[in-house]
Amino acid sequence: MRRCLSVPTFMFSPKRCLCSVDPHNITGTVEFLLLGLSDDPQIQPLLFCLFLSMYLVTITGNQLIILAVSSDPHLHTPMYFFLSILSVADIGFTSTTVPKMIWDIHTQSRTISHVGCLAQLSLFYLFACLDSLLLTVMAYDRFVAICHPLHYPVIMNPRLCSLLLLASVFMSLLVSQLNCMIMSLLSFCAHAEISHFFCELPQILRLACGNTFIETLLMYLFIAIFAGVPVSGILYSYSRIVSSVLKVPSTGGRYKAFSTCGSHLSVVCLYYGTGIGVYFSSAVSPSPRKGAVSSLVYTTIVPLLNPFIYSLRNKDIKRAFQKLLNK
Repeated sequence: MRRCLSVPTFMFSPKRCLCSVDPHNITGTVEFLLLGLSDDPQIQPLLFCLFLSMYLVTITGNQLIILAVSSDPHLHTPMYFFLSILSVADIGFTSTTVPKMIWDIHTQSRTISHVGCLAQLSLFYLFACLDSLLLTVMAYDRFVAICHPLHYPVIMNPRLCSLLLLASVFMSLLVSQLNCMIMSLLSFCAHAEISHFFCELPQILRLACGNTFIETLLMYLFIAIFAGVPVSGILYSYSRIVSSVLKVPSTGGRYKAFSTCGSHLSVVCLYYGTGIGVYFSSAVSPSPRKGAVSSLVYTTIVPLLNPFIYSLRNKDIKRAFQKLLNK
């Protein structure tokens, strides 16, 4: 087995690839080895059962939200429309990484081809960016509902909701293809080990042969644009929401407004806090395996918790769930 040994240097410095053959001639036959979360064979059955059960709960919970919103006419509003689309994105997001990890644990065959890695990377960034943009759109929806309640039906009309959804999908596809472009510019040796449970771009950049300064710069530029802009929009929306709610004279009105936004804000903090933390810590962290454990939060835990957060704090969703169970 040929192995590509990258001499450890600073992240933006050139890396020498010590291979017995020219890596530029065999990139098409690259086979990656996903090291996963642990090499201990004794805990593999526990990890298999844990992640399989979490995946099934995630899929079931998000499907129930989609069914509840689609079946209850009272939930045919912009807020619940975007919530149901967020559930679809969460299903796609967690299905991109978790089933492969479960299969690898079960079969103990952790290899993934270059094409398979490219496909996983593309889908991962597609749904990750879609999640990010939908959270931003939902924050804007709450901003209009609380700060401009009288104009809410006019502003958040079906045409605008459709345009916001189409724009989110288009931007997600663009980000997905841009990240695929970065990976297509890299060269690898025939066998490379990824200290992760899926193909994540920062880990792949560590394995590339040659100078990855341009590719790394592009990656962080895309993160700054496609994560920084949504986060700025969410922070602006909630700063205006808090300012408007504090002007409400009644305590009951303030509590209702904050409880309406509380679930969404919880998901935002979990998703962006862990996701951005993992990517920027990869620039200085000496332990890729710790980054893999941290990535579990936004790839597995957040899609799992979303149905519980939105349903437990929302009376309308609870009522729709009860109607579904009665049927």
